[in-house]
Amino acid sequence: MNFLVVYGTTEGQTRKIAEFARDRIRSSGHSVTVVDATSDSARDLKLQEFDGVIVAASLHTGLYQAAVEDFVRGRHDTLNGIQTAFYSVSLGAASRDPTDLSGVKKCVERFVTATSWRPGSIHHIVGAFRFTQYDFFKRWAMKAIAYEKGKSTDTSRDLEMTDWAQVASLTDNFVAAVTKLRGATANANGGAGRPAEAQARKAIEQGRVS
Repeated sequence: MNFLVVYGTTEGQTRKIAEFARDRIRSSGHSVTVVDATSDSARDLKLQEFDGVIVAASLHTGLYQAAVEDFVRGRHDTLNGIQTAFYSVSLGAASRDPTDLSGVKKCVERFVTATSWRPGSIHHIVGAFRFTQYDFFKRWAMKAIAYEKGKSTDTSRDLEMTDWAQVASLTDNFVAAVTKLRGATANANGGAGRPAEAQARKAIEQGRVS
């Protein structure tokens, strides 16, 4: 199987998540390409060459990276015809406040509406406080947010909150579902593979949002 991970990053955590997903896919014996949505190579990609695509982007002031939105909007027809997953990275995903979680989900809804993309599954992943990269005012604001969330407010070091076990599980499940679907499709002679194909599609849909 051949997989693609396209990502957008502002402070580097989503790139780290994308590279983790790449290593996870590669360790299972599959081919994988990782591309920054802002790079020239992103514009030259032929999505038809991939069996599955993961798009990863992070939320900042309610918006995902413009390069990711442009990439998805310009290729939504192709993306809607293959197996895909969206990794939405945010600090809001760590909140226990229903209002915060609802706000993150609304940002995803706006994104998929604006791009006309229908991701096969959507997953919310917690990012990181990059205190060492913030200017004075943003560091002060993010320190207040960390305090509200009961997290460390030591701004002399970054605070990574990503659950790597979650990312591993999500990626493994996506690869397994795509592999099963591809296998069922390839063996669907006279309808023999259709039950397995339907089962694989159902597995992807059941994990649609997490």
